[in-house]
Amino acid sequence: MKGNEAIAEAAIRCGVDGYFGYPITPQSEVMETLMLLKPWETTGMVVLQAESEIASINMVYGGAGCGKKVMTSSSSPGVSLMQEGLTYLAGAELPCVVVNVVRGGPGLGTIQPAQSDYFQSVKGGGHGDYKLIVLAPASVQEMADFVELAFDLAFKYRNPALILSDGMIGQMMEKVELKPYKNRWTNEEIDQLHPWATTGKPAERERNIITSVELDPNAFERFNHKLQDKYRKMQEEEVRCEQFNCEDADYLLVAYGSSARICQKAMELARAKGLKVGLLRPITLFPYPTREIQALLGHVKGILSVELSEGQMVEDVRLAVDGKVKVEHFGRVGGVVHSPEEVVEALERKIIGG
Repeated sequence: MKGNEAIAEAAIRCGVDGYFGYPITPQSEVMETLMLLKPWETTGMVVLQAESEIASINMVYGGAGCGKKVMTSSSSPGVSLMQEGLTYLAGAELPCVVVNVVRGGPGLGTIQPAQSDYFQSVKGGGHGDYKLIVLAPASVQEMADFVELAFDLAFKYRNPALILSDGMIGQMMEKVELKPYKNRWTNEEIDQLHPWATTGKPAERERNIITSVELDPNAFERFNHKLQDKYRKMQEEEVRCEQFNCEDADYLLVAYGSSARICQKAMELARAKGLKVGLLRPITLFPYPTREIQALLGHVKGILSVELSEGQMVEDVRLAVDGKVKVEHFGRVGGVVHSPEEVVEALERKIIGG
């Protein structure tokens, strides 16, 4: 199935209560698949096409405030419209899942794949000092698997989680192993598991008001410090990455998502030429695998950050390296996808021969 279809199947199977979305290429199959499967007839899951992306993220805000598993999906321009809602969700400490199947920009751009929403995703695209948990799938299987993982992390930390995909992963078709169905939480289970939720019961509990506003600046400073402590805990406990041939690598490729798939082949081509090249694939973009990159600096001579952008993740690679080895960027933009041969040529030109 397509990556977008896998998102929809996984959402139903992991007990999602509600999906609120709006069609935009190249992710429209998420909602189309949910409409075809009609989960409201089986699990009771609500599937609703909202009036706009702004409406959909605020529906997510309402559902999340009730302790429900709720999600939305969109592509780059639509996710840009959701930024105010996302910063409100983060400020209210509400768990939810957002899927961004990235397309080229800026502006309306193209419907072809890109990775140019990295800054928006990991640096906080809305206002204020907040972070999203960001997962970057590199296969259709991970598109399915990361839905449940994103909800688990979102509820563990009471924080929105973002699955950052792109048009290539969303549209490609691969075999997928789907997980068994899980029951949706009952209202009684939500009362027990999530006492912060605005469920309206039990009667003896104090009335909860879910909000992200605080008029006392000193109190709000303390709340912001609390958020930063939470983000540091994520950095300590939730980093995920995958390493290929890094133990003996002289040179390192760092890439995520579809670029990482391409870099796996590029690594094989480079090694066939006698170059000791490894690949580090961040799975979590926030929290970022900074320590994992630093652990390789004892033998790595140079790093190439490969992205479908003009160079965004490369800044986090440079921060991790702190000037100890050379770091360069190679990317294609506007929906153009690099080839493995281009990656090898860039590595030889920018890092080995540069």
